[in-house]
Amino acid sequence: MIYVQIFWAFFIPGILGYGGGPASIPLIENEVVRRFGWMTVQEFSEVLALGNSLPGPIATKLAGYIGYEMGGVLGAVIGTFATVAPSLVLMIFLGTLLYKFKDSPKVKRLTLFVQPVIAILLGVLTWKFFSESMEGIGVWQTLLLGVISFLLIEKWKVHPAFVIAGALIYGGFFL
Repeated sequence: MIYVQIFWAFFIPGILGYGGGPASIPLIENEVVRRFGWMTVQEFSEVLALGNSLPGPIATKLAGYIGYEMGGVLGAVIGTFATVAPSLVLMIFLGTLLYKFKDSPKVKRLTLFVQPVIAILLGVLTWKFFSESMEGIGVWQTLLLGVISFLLIEKWKVHPAFVIAGALIYGGFFL
């Protein structure tokens, strides 16, 4: 019975948590603290603080940890799956639908209209990152990291993961 409860405790916030992980936190807290009584508010806030200190989506980290505490390894797997299941089901449904109509002129037109929007959104995001970086570490450091990263990835074909790791090491020693 605990596995069914773990599933519902994280599936419901996954469905209702429009806006991603941060929007799901109050819903998860309601399920874990109020509905099932697995934790106190203080314990949940400590788990949340620990989860925020680790990389990755917060909802899946909470689901994995709380699921493990309540039901062991199987509980962690069920909790994590329940968190991603709504998105997974929706993506499979929409992917199937899109694949079914991929040759439709309307879908092709939609794709043509969406591509520039995505490019603009990525451009705006890149500009924000560079602006914040220039304010935080200065223009010269930002330009140095940007130019070296560009050359490593584009000219010398170094894998981006190694470039990111190198930037982290550089930042750890020099910034």
